[in-house]
Amino acid sequence: MHTKTLKQLSALLRDKKISATELAQLYLTRIGQSDLNAFTSIDAALTLEQARAADDRIAKGLATELTGLPIAHKDIFVTEGWRSTAGSRMLENYSSPFDATVVEQFRKAGIVTLGKLNCDEFAMGSSNENSYFGPVKNPWDKTAVPGGSSGGSAAAVAGALTPAATGTDTGGSIRQPAALCGVSGIKPTYGRVSRFGMIAFASSLDQGGPIARTAEDCAMLLSAMAGFDERDSTSIERPPEDFSLAVQNDIKGLKIGVPREYFGKGLATDVEAAIREALREYEKLGATLVDISLPKTELSIPVYYVIAPAEASSNLSRFDGVRYGHRAAEYTDLSDMYRKTRSEGFGDEVKRRILVGAYVLSHGYYDAYYVQAQKIRRLIAEDFQQAFKQCDVIMGPVAPTVAWDLGSKVNDPLANYLADIFTLSTSLAGLPGMSIPCGFGQGGKNAQRPVGLQLIGNYFEEAKLLGIAHQFQLATDWHTRHPAGI
Repeated sequence: MHTKTLKQLSALLRDKKISATELAQLYLTRIGQSDLNAFTSIDAALTLEQARAADDRIAKGLATELTGLPIAHKDIFVTEGWRSTAGSRMLENYSSPFDATVVEQFRKAGIVTLGKLNCDEFAMGSSNENSYFGPVKNPWDKTAVPGGSSGGSAAAVAGALTPAATGTDTGGSIRQPAALCGVSGIKPTYGRVSRFGMIAFASSLDQGGPIARTAEDCAMLLSAMAGFDERDSTSIERPPEDFSLAVQNDIKGLKIGVPREYFGKGLATDVEAAIREALREYEKLGATLVDISLPKTELSIPVYYVIAPAEASSNLSRFDGVRYGHRAAEYTDLSDMYRKTRSEGFGDEVKRRILVGAYVLSHGYYDAYYVQAQKIRRLIAEDFQQAFKQCDVIMGPVAPTVAWDLGSKVNDPLANYLADIFTLSTSLAGLPGMSIPCGFGQGGKNAQRPVGLQLIGNYFEEAKLLGIAHQFQLATDWHTRHPAGI
């Protein structure tokens, strides 16, 4: 039962072959037995209360397709009733008095919350090793990282601790962990999903999205997540869309752009082999491959690591020990309290990015770094628009390697940053992108490690991406495979 997709579980709930309460208890039991460190906060009583309410809605004929289905939320979305920590000591004991819009929309649909999921502190990281609550383990190989920052979300889905999870993607933090854990995940167009109640990292980049086993499941979830929110100034007003309708689309005649910059030096041979095989599968389905260029790809790393830290230094200034969150126990005056509180409350990676961000925004450096980075960001977006004149969708690897060993890059921040080389430009341009499992590579001694295929669409083409991904999953079985022991 725990390995079934959302679509399958929804049918079982509608046919009353299982109750929402039984389903919630099944996953709570699995969570309690897990050693993946994927969850930061669980409240079984609150979960079962929601499940019983879902059963009541089903009995009265008031259910939606999502009613009674379990989900877990990345601990970057504030949730009433569970702690909302952002993976940080700064918010270790913080409980929000309200729900993020994404959480609220799922509750209205009758979905049942299992708890909160571990993540890199304030979503800053590519391996989930920056969490105050310790690293998450990859279910495929527990000596490997799950990816980040939504590593807890991807690991929980891959480990069958939940059939679905929310994540956020600032520079690849849905797509990269989905790829490293062998599950599906989509980052929508910037502004598609409300950021209200999402603890901010980089406001012009952060975007919420779903992680699940299949593209079909992601479509179900995104239909509930997406929508205009007047409380979010970056939310885009568009008509509601049922993304589940798109999964039946035919892909014959599809033009797939293959960026030559994604297949050069630095891409592991085992990852490239899996991606090439996936592209050949699409050709069998009737698609045509088109050679394209995204010449500013390499510039995405320096551009991102100027813009994102600059926005982080501003957003995290609110965590000062005055209003909420951690406060130093001993201090002499207000200035000393600020210093000690922030020094104790933030981890090394967060401090590093705050310092970089403050530097590039400082007098004398703002024009030289931040303004120039924003100009190149525009050029990166223009590269994609030129590419979409030649193709319908862009495909390539999500990450240059499979998951690496826990601890192997903790003292080398630049090596971690390079893991996002293929996802950063999509986020900088605000485009939708997704990852689907497409094979395995030889990354470790204990087991094979998953490879993800990245699909990038033009603005507001999430439906197209989901349909293209679904057709691949109808023809292959990578998304149906599970780690040993699951």
